[in-house]
Amino acid sequence: MFTGIIEELGEVLAWHRSGDSGRLTIKAPLAVSDAKHGDSISVDGVCLTVVDQGPDWFTADVMAVSIAMSTLSDRVVGDRVDIERAAALGDRLGGHIVQGHIDGTATLLTATEGEAWRVLRFSLDPAHAPLVVRKGSIAVNGVSLTVSDAGDDWFEVSLIPETLTATTLGTLTPGDRVNIETDIVARHIQRMLGFDTRPAAPGSTQPTEFERSES
Repeated sequence: MFTGIIEELGEVLAWHRSGDSGRLTIKAPLAVSDAKHGDSISVDGVCLTVVDQGPDWFTADVMAVSIAMSTLSDRVVGDRVDIERAAALGDRLGGHIVQGHIDGTATLLTATEGEAWRVLRFSLDPAHAPLVVRKGSIAVNGVSLTVSDAGDDWFEVSLIPETLTATTLGTLTPGDRVNIETDIVARHIQRMLGFDTRPAAPGSTQPTEFERSES
């Protein structure tokens, strides 16, 4: 589990693709300072597992679904990426609960400049729209943000100077893709609403799920 508070900007050192999977090596001195084999590290919001490491780098395997659903397939050597170590028990939850299990990608549509802030408007897949609500939480490239506004096929976030300088979001330009992860609570509620969870009345002969499937 992560909190969406980016700890450092990593750098892609190597990205080896083999068939539908790959192996990604990232320079991230802080992340590896206390990392060990099998630890989880968020890279641009995607939870990856350390399989090898050195003094200031780590390597992780990237499976097909992560390549297909995320922007990791676009990364090249020299790219900067947002890095966060997994949260430790007892840590302050400075952002919100982020799993590193992204829903997909979004495209930056517009960037509106303010005196010391920037409003970014992203595209939003209609399938994800019910999970994104104004004043709710969303992770963009692993960064915990508050949704400042949302429509049926777009959402906006407002970035403060710290976020602009400490994460990759400050260098985005219209047309760039990002990874998004919607709120875990909204996901579970949507899933539950897809089932009839009402208890059967006493003496009811309501058929079981197996009986319905057999009819």
